[in-house]
Amino acid sequence: MFVDSHCHLDRLSADTHAGDLAATLDAARDRGVKQFLAIAVTLDGVPELAAIRETHPDVVISAGVHPLHEVAQEPEVVDIVACAREHGAVAIGESGLDYHYDSVSRECQYERFARHLKAATELRAPIIVHTREAREDTLDLIRAHTDPAIGGVLHCFTEDLDMAREAVRLGFYISLSGIVTFRNATSVKELARRLPLDRLLIETDSPYLAPVPYRGKPNEPAWVVEVAQCIAAERGISVEEVALQTTANFHQLFRAAAPEAPADLRQALSDAGFVR
Repeated sequence: MFVDSHCHLDRLSADTHAGDLAATLDAARDRGVKQFLAIAVTLDGVPELAAIRETHPDVVISAGVHPLHEVAQEPEVVDIVACAREHGAVAIGESGLDYHYDSVSRECQYERFARHLKAATELRAPIIVHTREAREDTLDLIRAHTDPAIGGVLHCFTEDLDMAREAVRLGFYISLSGIVTFRNATSVKELARRLPLDRLLIETDSPYLAPVPYRGKPNEPAWVVEVAQCIAAERGISVEEVALQTTANFHQLFRAAAPEAPADLRQALSDAGFVR
């Protein structure tokens, strides 16, 4: 069993299974992907994600505003909390800092991220963090506003091993995407080898960043299997071990999603001695 811990189900390409979301999810289920975390990039989009969840019980959702998304009115902590509660989000985000682009000022991103961290702390919910070229500010804000007992995930992580290790120390997980399959992604492959397996998640970030051998195509949740296969090859372990542990990690972090795990999975995790 695999979990796609980060996908944008409201933004999938019209070319993916002819734009049929049910067919797209069925294709993933047929490959053993049994749960999906649909990620918000704006609070206005959360109701659509909630509607998807109502039709597909193996989907859970987040609530938040992407650091590069321009909004007319910045949401306050109370707004983020209210949206998450109203729509049953299991996490806050994605939020964070992206200093590679300047479409939203660094100052605005910084304050927005701080509000999302405070909302996550108030809700006792994990936060999904987008970070790019913003190492110190990202870690400083996490230290200031996050309870390590709740933590979160640095998603689609491409920064260095030292930053990943510090995030793990602060109670965070590291999620690897299809980038790990790219031939020139040597630093991400090193992360796949050297980070503790019980702190790794896998994701597609669909419809972006399709893995090898699908590069150049719109990504889809079924291809999270390729991410797991690459991690297994880098570590010299079975794909089944990667699947079991990353699924256990997902339910350990996103505890509100764990009750949806089927009984046979819980028993398999228990029998195998994996973290739950």
